[in-house]
Amino acid sequence: MTAKPIQNPMTPTLWGLLILLSVLWGGSFFFNGVLVRELPPMTIVFFRVFLAAIALHIWLIAQGDGLRVGLPIWIAFFAMGLLNNVVPFSLIVIGQTQLASGVASIINATTPLFTLVVAQFLTEDERITWSKSAGLIVGFFGVFVLLGGFDGFSLDAPLYAYVACLAAALSYGFAVVFGRRFKSLGIAPKHLAAGQLTASSAMMLPLMMIVDRPWTLPVPSATAIASLLALAVVATAFAYILYFRVLAGAGATNAAIVTFLIPVSAILLGVTFLNEVLLVRHIGGMLLIGCGLLLVDGRLFRVGRKRTS
Repeated sequence: MTAKPIQNPMTPTLWGLLILLSVLWGGSFFFNGVLVRELPPMTIVFFRVFLAAIALHIWLIAQGDGLRVGLPIWIAFFAMGLLNNVVPFSLIVIGQTQLASGVASIINATTPLFTLVVAQFLTEDERITWSKSAGLIVGFFGVFVLLGGFDGFSLDAPLYAYVACLAAALSYGFAVVFGRRFKSLGIAPKHLAAGQLTASSAMMLPLMMIVDRPWTLPVPSATAIASLLALAVVATAFAYILYFRVLAGAGATNAAIVTFLIPVSAILLGVTFLNEVLLVRHIGGMLLIGCGLLLVDGRLFRVGRKRTS
């Protein structure tokens, strides 16, 4: 007999924290949208991970809990940083040079779908059920709609921008599966966050220097500098800390609700402050992806069974 996963109750405080987290992570797409107007992608990503790493290390030291691990763990940090920060952050920013922040956030919401596919092939204890299969079909059909499949893929932006954001979601999927090993290694989530951001900074520095040659760039505006600080410190470092709080109080299943909420805040911020416009197919794709995520999550089925039992 297998134990059922514990479902922690969602208190008003936890709901508030969850909504705040969705605003912060949705805000990362908004800040990217501001920054791509003045800075190249590699520079944006480097300063995001570098400043966030510094903020998290200061937080850990203030708690008397600095990061002290051996070489094997640092190797794992570099692998996690590559999959969870370097590759997806870079691809998303590249995508956002052409795509509205709201559209990029909608595509990013496919991460749980890609995670399910990756886990099917790389794990032995996570298998695709009939409801999850239905979720995958509906979710990826949403991607088809978002890309204008019924109009012969008449895209409003270059195809590579959409592919970059989809590839970022796939990279996140690999990161989720790879990150499972840190629990068995006894690495706390806060140390994992600080470690992977530190490793990501080390990997992004040479990329930025070679690709962007930042010393040749004009001095960014005060708005861009403020956006970069907000992206790194608020939407990355503080968001990680907040996520750990939600995860501890609500559990992983409830914390996953944030996936449904991020596009909402990203779209509202983009439309309100960046004058972005979403097409009907973008909204239709978002709704289908959301339905797919609901099917994969299985929450509605569990509620239905409880009501009929």
